[in-house]
Amino acid sequence: MTDVAEPLPNRPLDATADVSSPSLKTPAAPAGATTSRIPPEPSLKSISLDSQDLFFNRELSWLRFNERVLEEAYDISNPLLERVRFLSIFHTNLDEFYMIRVSGLRRQLASGVLEAPPDGMTPVEQMQALRSEITPLLQRAVDLWHEDLLPRLRHEGIHLLSYDELTEDQRAWLRDHFKREIFPVLTPLAFDPGHPFPHISNLSLSLAVAVRDPNAPHQTERFARVKVPATFPRLLAIADQSDATRSDELGLPEQRPQQSFIWLEEVVAHNLDLLFPGLTIAAAYPFRVTRDADLEIEADEASDLLEALEEVVEQRQFGFVVHLEVDERMPPWVRDILLENLELAPYQLTSSRGPVGLADVSAFTDVERPDLKFRPFVHHSHPAPKEEGQIFSLLRQRDHLLYLPYDSFQPVVTFLQQAARDPKVLAIKQTLYRVGPNSPIVQALMRARENGKQVAVLVELKARFDEENNMVWARELEQKGVHVVYGDTELKTHAKICLVVRRESVGIRRYLHLSTGNYNPVTARIYTDLGFFTCDEALANDLSDLFNRLTGYSAKRDYSKIIAAPHAIREALLERIHREIEHQQAGRRGHIALKMNSLVDKRCIQALYRASAAGVQVQLQVRGICCLRPGLPGLSENIEVTSIVGRFLEHTRIYYFRNGGDEEILTGSADLMPRNLDGRVEVLFPIEDPELKKSLRDDILFLHLRDTSKARRMLSDGSYERRRPAAGEEPLNTQEYLLQHGGSWRRDED
Repeated sequence: MTDVAEPLPNRPLDATADVSSPSLKTPAAPAGATTSRIPPEPSLKSISLDSQDLFFNRELSWLRFNERVLEEAYDISNPLLERVRFLSIFHTNLDEFYMIRVSGLRRQLASGVLEAPPDGMTPVEQMQALRSEITPLLQRAVDLWHEDLLPRLRHEGIHLLSYDELTEDQRAWLRDHFKREIFPVLTPLAFDPGHPFPHISNLSLSLAVAVRDPNAPHQTERFARVKVPATFPRLLAIADQSDATRSDELGLPEQRPQQSFIWLEEVVAHNLDLLFPGLTIAAAYPFRVTRDADLEIEADEASDLLEALEEVVEQRQFGFVVHLEVDERMPPWVRDILLENLELAPYQLTSSRGPVGLADVSAFTDVERPDLKFRPFVHHSHPAPKEEGQIFSLLRQRDHLLYLPYDSFQPVVTFLQQAARDPKVLAIKQTLYRVGPNSPIVQALMRARENGKQVAVLVELKARFDEENNMVWARELEQKGVHVVYGDTELKTHAKICLVVRRESVGIRRYLHLSTGNYNPVTARIYTDLGFFTCDEALANDLSDLFNRLTGYSAKRDYSKIIAAPHAIREALLERIHREIEHQQAGRRGHIALKMNSLVDKRCIQALYRASAAGVQVQLQVRGICCLRPGLPGLSENIEVTSIVGRFLEHTRIYYFRNGGDEEILTGSADLMPRNLDGRVEVLFPIEDPELKKSLRDDILFLHLRDTSKARRMLSDGSYERRRPAAGEEPLNTQEYLLQHGGSWRRDED
C-alpha cells in the first residue's frame, strides 16, 4: 500500500517530499489557518454532564469534517484527478452548508427564536465563529488549486488557458462558437431607474458588467448583469494549436496527450461587445450567490403533500441570499450594488482570485485519463441466481449480508425483479428515500404492479435536494396503479426496508431486505453500506406492523426485534450503554464500538461519558459531525474517536455492545442526531446469525477501527491527527484492503 505525506494537525498535507519541480509543490497552509472555539478543560471535581464545555458545536464540527475532505485534495497518495474531485466535493459540501445550516442560523436570528445547542453558543456567536473558520479554509482551497493542482494538470498535458494564452486561431474559433451557440441564449439585464435589479438564482454564475456610453457627456460606468448559462458545460474544450511547443517547454514526451480548456465565463466576458453594441465594455467580474434552500411545509397547509411540496420546491430559487462570492478584482462600487440589492452585510461576501464557484472543477474529472484516477474495481459479487425464484430458495437456506460497494448492488435489483415476475409473489412493500434517475428498483416495482401484484411504496418527498426526482417517481408509480404514500408532513421516513409476500406450499412467507443505505445503484458504488436479506418470521412480523403504521393509522411502537424511531431508538441505545456500565462494574469487561455518520445527541453523548468514566472501553468511528469531547482525564479518557475519509463515503451504521460476552450488533438507517431520533422514521435491526455477526464485527467494524492510513483521530481540543501504524507495521487502508480481499461476510456459495 502507498503511504501518505506526513500531515500537520488542522493543516493540509505537505505534499512536497517527492516532487522535485518547484512549480509543482503543494503550498503549506498558513500558520494558525483555523481556530476553533475550544472549550476549556472542565473542573472534574465538580463536573456536570450538562456543562457546555463538554460539547463541541455541531456546525464547527462539520467544518472539521469538510477540512478532512480538503486534506484528501492535498494528499499526493490520491491520483491527481481524484484530488481535483475532492476539492470539488469540499466546495459542494460548503454550498449545501450555506443553503441549509447557515440559512437556519439566519432564520433563528430573524425570528428571535434563539435555540441554544448543548455547547451554549448563540446564533450570533456561531455565525462569527463560522466566518473566522471558513475564510482561511477557502483561502487554502484556492491556493491549492492555483499553486499545486493547476501546475500538476498542466504537467500532465491538461491545460486550463486564459484568453491571454490563446492563439489567434483559437480566439477566432471561440468567437465563431460564441456567435453560433452561446450568444442566442444570453440575456443582458441592465440596472437603472427604468430596469429593476434582476433576480439572481441560487448557485447561478453571473457576470457583473461595467459598461460606458462613449457618446455620453459623462463617462460614468453603468452596471449590467449577464447570467452565464448552465445549459452549457462550464469547462469548454478548445482546439490546441501549440501542443508541441508546450511539450518542449515542459520537457514532456511528445506522445503525452495534450488537452486544452477554458472557462465558459471567460468566453462570454471576452465577447460582450456583441451583447452591448455601441458601448464600451470597461470590465466584467464573475459572481455567484447562495440562497436559503431549506424547505419548510406547515402541517396545516399541506392538505396534499405532493402538491404542497411542488409549490415549495419552485420557491427554492427565491430563498433569501446567505452568501455572495465575487472575483477579487471587482471594484467597491460594484460590490456595493450587489450587497445593497441582495440585502447582504459585508461579512456575507467572500472574494478570491477565482474561479468563482470552485465546485465546478469537477468538470476536469470527466477528462479521459484513467492513469490519473482511482483504478476501476470489480465487485466481489455473490453468485447471481439464474432461475426464477432461486433467490427466495437461497434466502430460505440462510441470511445474507451485502457490504457495498465491495459487494455488488445487483442482488437487490434481482430480488425485486424476480419478485415482480414470480407468480407466487402476492405483494411488495417498500420505502424509497433517494433512488436516482433511471431507477431499476422503481422499474421493477412498476412491473410488479403490471403483473398483478399488490404494491405499496412510501416515497419520501422531503429527501433534501431529491424532492423533484422523487415527485416524478411518485407520479409515475401512481399512474401504474401502485399504492403510493408520502409519509408524514412532520416526519421524514429515512428507514430503508423492503418486504415481499410470497405464497408457498407451507403457506405465506415474507422475504425482507433491510439496509443502511438507499435503493440507488449510483450511490451504491461510492457509499459504503450494509444490506441484509432474511426471511426471519419475527422480523417479518415487525416490518408488516411498521408498514401498517406508515400507510395507515396504526399506533404500534413496540416491536419484537427491530427498534424504530421516533419513539424507541434513543432509549434502546441508552439502555444498552447502561448495561455495559453494569457489566464493567460487575467485573465483566464493558466494550462499546459504534460506527456512524454523525454523533450530536446530547443524552447519548452523556451516556457515553458515564460509560467511559465507569471504565468501559468506547470506540467511536464518526465520519462527520462529532460533538463529544474525547480524552478528558477521569471522564472521556476511555473514549477514542476516529474518522475515515477516503475514496468511498463511509455511510454504514453499526452499533456493537459486548454485553458480557453475549455480543449484540445492531445496524440500520439511524445516526445519533436529534433529527434522526426525534424527527424521522428510522429502523435499527439486529444481526443474529453467528457467522454473519462475527464477520460484521471482525471483518468490517473492527477492521475499520484499525485503519492507519485514512483514519484521523480526534483530539480533546476538537482537532484531528492522522493515525499512523506502529513502528515496523504496514499502514492499513481499510477501503483498499477490502477492494483487494473482500471479507468473510460474503459466505460464497459452495
